[in-house]
Amino acid sequence: QDQLVESGGGLVQAGGSLRLSCATSGRTLRSYAKGWFRQAPGKEREFVAAISWTGSSKYYADSVKGRFTISKDNAKDTVYLQMNSLKPEDTAVYYCAAGLRAGPTAEYAYWGQGTQVTVSS
Repeated sequence: QDQLVESGGGLVQAGGSLRLSCATSGRTLRSYAKGWFRQAPGKEREFVAAISWTGSSKYYADSVKGRFTISKDNAKDTVYLQMNSLKPEDTAVYYCAAGLRAGPTAEYAYWGQGTQVTVSS
């Protein structure tokens, strides 16, 4: 119960695409806002994107605007992060998180284990 599991990471060439999935289990987390974060080697974890429970509010880091799209399917209890035009600097471990509010500075109390995304030059 109450867990987030990321999947969809992998190795792609620059300019390629990947779609990450975050599967949610537990009745409580199903209605939480969701966010995506990433952490590259030697860097702090940074905000990537977030979406409200209804899906009506979405937030993106400036570095991914126009390239990444966050979405969700409540029926499947899954949140997605479509990543297009990937760059080597997108290489990181991507984490899914859940909290009461969506946004870059919101508190996310629940975290998944992460999925590795590697973009080759």
